[in-house]
Amino acid sequence: MIYKGYVGKVELDEEAKILHGGVVGLRDVVTFQADSAANIESAFKDSVDDYLAFCKQRGEAPERPASGRFLVRLDAGLHRQLTMLAELRGTSLNSLVEKYLSAEVQQHLTEFEKTHDQTTARPARMKRQSSRPKRKSLTIRG
Repeated sequence: MIYKGYVGKVELDEEAKILHGGVVGLRDVVTFQADSAANIESAFKDSVDDYLAFCKQRGEAPERPASGRFLVRLDAGLHRQLTMLAELRGTSLNSLVEKYLSAEVQQHLTEFEKTHDQTTARPARMKRQSSRPKRKSLTIRG
């Protein structure tokens, strides 16, 4: 789920019969829970709104999950090759890397959507591992 730029990750606790989750990509802890799939989105939105109100009340800027900038450390040879390729294509290194990352992410999101049933918020195919607790985890995009 996505709301106001924040992404919520939802997990099913089969034993407690609840859905619970948190906002990903933050150092601050923002959580939410609901007793049904019908209520989980509003619980997520309420938690984001509460977080934003809390930050405002304290006079602090809320943490944002992504600013659009991040540092990547590469092997010097790969860096050189990417720079040469960008020059050959008449584009910037940033634009070239953004294009490749975007294509890779879109491919994986498409594969994820094909293997997950979005209407029930449950994975369509998931093997249970005996060493893990009885929880299923997925990220729902709104």
